[in-house]
Amino acid sequence: MPARLALCLILTLLAGLPAAAQGFAGMGSTAAEGFSSPGPETRLTFPHDHGPHPDFRIEWWYLTANLTGPDNIDYGVQWTLFRSALAPREAEGWASPQIWMGHAAATTPESHYFAERLARGGIGQAGVDTAPFEAWIDDWRMAGDDDLRKLQLTARGTAFAYDLTLSAQGPLVLHGRNGYSVKSADGQASHYYSQPHYRIAGTLTLPSGPVAVTGQGWLDREWSSQPLAADQSGWDWFSLSFETGARLMGFRLRGARGDFTSGTWIAPDGRATPLAPGAFQADPLEEATVAGRTLPIRWRVTLPERGLDVEVSALNAQSWMDTSFAYWEGPVRVSGSHGGRGYLEMTGYE
Repeated sequence: MPARLALCLILTLLAGLPAAAQGFAGMGSTAAEGFSSPGPETRLTFPHDHGPHPDFRIEWWYLTANLTGPDNIDYGVQWTLFRSALAPREAEGWASPQIWMGHAAATTPESHYFAERLARGGIGQAGVDTAPFEAWIDDWRMAGDDDLRKLQLTARGTAFAYDLTLSAQGPLVLHGRNGYSVKSADGQASHYYSQPHYRIAGTLTLPSGPVAVTGQGWLDREWSSQPLAADQSGWDWFSLSFETGARLMGFRLRGARGDFTSGTWIAPDGRATPLAPGAFQADPLEEATVAGRTLPIRWRVTLPERGLDVEVSALNAQSWMDTSFAYWEGPVRVSGSHGGRGYLEMTGYE
């Protein structure tokens, strides 16, 4: 969804909230007074909604990609820009309440590399422009045309870099009800849409040297002010692209009152069907020790209404993002009733 880490990753880090008490559940318990709230009556408009929404507290531009080199080795790439507002207002220069965080990663079957950038708003170090579209933090860039159909993506860390060209082969997908995505039985929600149809080509640079890669990418856009319920502690989020051309976004939000699941089925022609809460099921099959934590690294994912019954396995079980607030994010392989590839994000595992 990727619901992704902006509040607990940025607000807790830079606004002095108690990290141990908040954790990932801080997205449900921290006050959001004065900020806008998502509403089912809102209709997303483009290109406006490709840009920032400073009246909401948290927001992200989140790209994951499954890539293959000329030797048929699989790779994964992540590029993320988070925005979080410390106050429900905007101001110029150093008075801006916007905080920005960037995460980039490259994953191979044997290694996982990542980097992190932090920035203040209002001083040109990070931001997002709508027309033409450009999202950046320092020298990391995601830039292209107004409708996000063509993008150039760059990032680098101490042990990796990538320069990728993205071309969308299908339409934008609105999740939930016209982009209004419910996250709990209490009604917490976000505005959420994706471009899951990118074809990608470019260069991935690793310690062993540059690799020409091709593959597919998935961009998620989401913004909210309090997307989780107070008792929800973390999530498991899947973006799966099948060999049939169909795609699936599904998430499991873990809470004291049980799991809340939902998602979107995307037909090969791009038509999206929202899933009713509980229709998508994800059950752990195998665990591994990752950075001192026990995490599921193989799953059974089912969606009976679509005849889907698959195993989802991590390409590299050690795909740990040891950033300011740590989480697991990495490429996965899909087998069973449908073959394919995708990405998995897991948060809130202590």
